[in-house]
Amino acid sequence: MEEKEVVSKNFIEMAIEKDIEEGVYDHITTRFPPEPNGYLHIGHAKSILLNYGLAKKYNGKFNMRFDDTNPTKEKTEFVESIKEDVLWLGANWEDRLFFASNYFDQMYEAAVKLIKKGKAYVCDLNPEEIRAYRGTLSEPGKDSPYRERTVEENLILFEDMRAGKCEDGERVLRAKINMASPNMNMRDPIIYRVAHMTHHNTGDKWCIYPMYDFAHPIEDAIEEVTHSICTLEFEDHRPLYDWVVRELEYEMPPRQIEFAKLYLTNVITGKRYIKKLVEDGIVDGWDDPRLVSISALRRRGFTPESIRNFVELCGVSKANSSVDYAMLEYCIREDLKLKKSRIMAVLDPIKLIIDNYPEDTIEYMDANNNQENPELGSRKIPFGKELYIERDDFMEEPPKKYFRLFPGNEVRLMNAYFVKCESFVKDADGKIIEVHCTYDPETKSGSGFTGRKVKGTIHWVCAKTAVEAEVRLYENIVDEEKGKLNEDGSLNLNPNSLQILNKCYIEPTVADAKAFDSFQFVRQGYFCVDCKDSTPKHLVFNRIVSLKSSFKIEK
Repeated sequence: MEEKEVVSKNFIEMAIEKDIEEGVYDHITTRFPPEPNGYLHIGHAKSILLNYGLAKKYNGKFNMRFDDTNPTKEKTEFVESIKEDVLWLGANWEDRLFFASNYFDQMYEAAVKLIKKGKAYVCDLNPEEIRAYRGTLSEPGKDSPYRERTVEENLILFEDMRAGKCEDGERVLRAKINMASPNMNMRDPIIYRVAHMTHHNTGDKWCIYPMYDFAHPIEDAIEEVTHSICTLEFEDHRPLYDWVVRELEYEMPPRQIEFAKLYLTNVITGKRYIKKLVEDGIVDGWDDPRLVSISALRRRGFTPESIRNFVELCGVSKANSSVDYAMLEYCIREDLKLKKSRIMAVLDPIKLIIDNYPEDTIEYMDANNNQENPELGSRKIPFGKELYIERDDFMEEPPKKYFRLFPGNEVRLMNAYFVKCESFVKDADGKIIEVHCTYDPETKSGSGFTGRKVKGTIHWVCAKTAVEAEVRLYENIVDEEKGKLNEDGSLNLNPNSLQILNKCYIEPTVADAKAFDSFQFVRQGYFCVDCKDSTPKHLVFNRIVSLKSSFKIEK
């Protein structure tokens, strides 16, 4: 008897399938609704991919909607960056791009409808008084003295607010629910406030703006969203969400379902912190590769596939938890290891001179582009009398079990010959600047030479044909040992989060490399051409991730 494949489903999928089976909805529509007040980060990637994946799985629709109801912090710059990030992750909204601000007329009419039903009122209490009247978690709130205004008076006052006759903060429109509710969000929440601000989309048409908790369910209902998937902090707001769509009498009210956010250990995602890092010049923008904004990860060299795999490994749950950053690094290594060519680059060079190699001769060595993936083919690497090797691949007085170059020792030059160290040269400060060797022409890689063996193999770059580049080595911007925050709440920054190496030498394979091209530098890690600062005449590479990982996936 053939065994059936067991398909594991998360709690959101089970809820959607139950709604489908019971005929609650005749279609499935999800949405990603960012507020355009900053750049998206790795946590948003989970929401994007979850909502998009659910729409695809159930043959539904995916809406991309900007929740632009707060003109104080929103910019067109953020709108464009968010669109780019979402598309890069693979979530294509096709023709379903929406702006909450396009619904301001409908939101205003919805507010008027609540006033006419006796479910909303204009309140003249100032912000401090509203907080005082609200009560506490253990004590009920008090009714506003303006709560029993007539419908007619409320309509006139609300129109005055719209007409610009009120100063900012002078009046608000509040939902009339229950000041004794155990849920603080239901104690007559503000649903409209006065704000004389120019909006990035509607200009100066409005001087009153809806609050998020009022606007969001209306946006979902207008767009016929069926399942409003949001993060766990909105669980206490769900009764208000349901109240709004119920009181406005939408025929097919959307359903809110909450899931746990994605938290990474010791990373900075807070917009306030990132804004300060940018303003203080500690990072060079929201896309600085030390950050985990999606644009920063893209610039550093992460791929959409690696982030999708990371989100899938994290799963969907109702319980908040943190994921180690090493898991994200694991995912990019796994994605790149069979895709990228493995080339030689020397980041801290010293000159190696082969004294018995012919002058002015360039020989070409055969090398596989990726030994684990023959489909990537092979290349020819130039070899000559003068090479660059890594400084730590030579020691004047080596410790035990050091198998690289030292006086009298022989090693293999990767894909080339055996060389033996004969001497070295120091500068006036005692720094080694040249290593002199002899080579054995019988030992060419691939020749089948079996005369003797060496214990060490080192990489190299031909000095005459090498491409000079700048290489940037990134570490966590947070000091991982001391934690993210100091006692005073300031960020505890790692002073060594960025190391810039100049005069690095790379084999000429990279000569025509363009922005976002990536490679494995053998023995070094994975590197990507920087999209911001790199030019054809001055290549800049960002280290995506080192080769070593402490993270293990249980198979």
